[in-house]
Amino acid sequence: MSKIKNHEERSETAIIVVSTVSLPMARVIKNEIKDAIIYTKEKIRDCTAVPNFHTLVEENFQKWKQLIFFGATGICVRMIAPCLKSKHEDPAVVCVNSNGLYAIPIVSGHIGGANELAKSVARMLGAEAIITTQSDNEGLWALDTFTEKFGWKSKEFNCNMNEFIAAFVRRVPTALVLESKDEGTNYMEKTLPDFVTCFYGLSEVPLSAFELLIIVSPYEHKYADIKCPFIIFRPKAFSLGIGCRKQCDPEGVGRYISEKMKEAYLSSDSVAHICTIDMKKDEPLIKELAEYFNADVRVYTAEELKEIEVPNPSEKAFEVTGVYSVAESCALKSSKNMFLLIDKQKGHIHEGADFTFAVAFDSLSQRCSMIEIVGAGPGNPELISVRGKELLQQADLILYAGSLVPEQLTYYAKPGAVVRSSAGMDLEEQIELMKSFYDRDLSVVRLHTGDPCLFGAIEEQMAYFDRYGMDYRITPGISAFQAAAAVLRSQFTIPEKVQTIILTRGKGRTPMPDREALHKLAESQSTMCIYLSANIVEDVQKELLMSYPPTTPVAVCYKLTWKEQRIFRGQLKDLAKIVRDNSLTLTTLLVVGEAIGKRDGLSRLYSSDFKHLFRD
Repeated sequence: MSKIKNHEERSETAIIVVSTVSLPMARVIKNEIKDAIIYTKEKIRDCTAVPNFHTLVEENFQKWKQLIFFGATGICVRMIAPCLKSKHEDPAVVCVNSNGLYAIPIVSGHIGGANELAKSVARMLGAEAIITTQSDNEGLWALDTFTEKFGWKSKEFNCNMNEFIAAFVRRVPTALVLESKDEGTNYMEKTLPDFVTCFYGLSEVPLSAFELLIIVSPYEHKYADIKCPFIIFRPKAFSLGIGCRKQCDPEGVGRYISEKMKEAYLSSDSVAHICTIDMKKDEPLIKELAEYFNADVRVYTAEELKEIEVPNPSEKAFEVTGVYSVAESCALKSSKNMFLLIDKQKGHIHEGADFTFAVAFDSLSQRCSMIEIVGAGPGNPELISVRGKELLQQADLILYAGSLVPEQLTYYAKPGAVVRSSAGMDLEEQIELMKSFYDRDLSVVRLHTGDPCLFGAIEEQMAYFDRYGMDYRITPGISAFQAAAAVLRSQFTIPEKVQTIILTRGKGRTPMPDREALHKLAESQSTMCIYLSANIVEDVQKELLMSYPPTTPVAVCYKLTWKEQRIFRGQLKDLAKIVRDNSLTLTTLLVVGEAIGKRDGLSRLYSSDFKHLFRD
């Protein structure tokens, strides 16, 4: 008997259509799910005809990843019943009634993905998804899907998974411990049920106060004192650096490293990457460890590793590889971390099995301080990104750019958060304030107007962060030029006329490179969006008139998307007058180009003879 494939190894989607009245809906789904095959009893264009649906299902059920059945639920159930194995093996099955009003998951709702498939099919058809699993209907976590959804491993204690879920959906007091971070932990923090209390270390939990415990951690703990049912999820979080002799015998090495990691209170299930130098990439040991730990392989050259300082350098290793410690430098390089959880260890299991290993915590998975540089968008609080809003809601400190960012955006702050304007601070004062929170492992949001990477003055801040070893990330925002296009109801790129947008500023107190002088950029006749230049508008107009016709359309956009927004349209020859007559200075964007308000362009995209990847 052939081995049954698990869910992620399957690819085919089957659509069974009992009545041809459902065929148009089946074709809609096939158009969205490219690998889908429509099965009918009649010979019909773009469908596969079969003499008997029962035989089709019997022979192919365990080969399919998902089955969408158009017809009565009873027929669907009787057809698949003899083929069912378990929720860990069966494909997702969704039944859609013949007129497409309802999409109903039949089996493998969570693990196989039938619940999500039903929702997806319902969206395609404008139908209603009928979900019957309690956790979904109450908006609770589908805990049995987390391993597949987030790439974690799991183990239950003092219960099995079904017993745990049954108690969880009864909303009993539950403690959640998060000792790393990734997509899964972010999701859990954002969707925390009201009966779940979140902690960031197991030692913080008053165990007697809870009936259930969920732990997401790459660390090993002593669990003997935990009497309540609990689940441990193991996220992928570690980089394992490996060095070895030529043709090192891999037998037993994975088990040996796992034991050493356990002694250091680290879970080997959390190894994400096997890392080595390029001259060792084809060693049998590397392949064996990747399979043993279910990890990917990362390979680095000596040139990439040479600048990394390692705690245990070896002259012998340097002579052979050009690197003072292959294991340590590879682990640090892969993890983007400055410290190791396990310094270089030498292993010698038996003759021919000599190797070294080191372990580092991947910096993006490690729960530690972070400076979040967030783009506030053009002004309207509703135009901040979803991620930006979430970061504001989680922040312990919000430092926002004074008059450039509406104060309303800071209203997303959680109770107890510190909110400060940077308008009256110099750079050193701003850094000192952020560092005081960072050093206490508190979250910091530096809120900039628009997109922080466009005229956002973040380079100087990043230089300080780098100097002090402060980790930071950038969350982009909607820039003023994008808001201007929306407010002006204009497409800034017109087919066969204008295909370039130039974002720049006039020459003010900060010098401009000669090659970027406005009159030189204007020679392209592109759409130009000119920032920070209202107070030098006469000079801007003079330079632009050297290349643009005087009648070129212009738009002067003041406080785009703010409540105080004002928009003035005109011609280039009157640009300075528009700005001066209306006393416009800060937060003003100047837009120049024939694309403003243009409506007579026709993109080839809509031509019937224009073919592309998604149009046959």
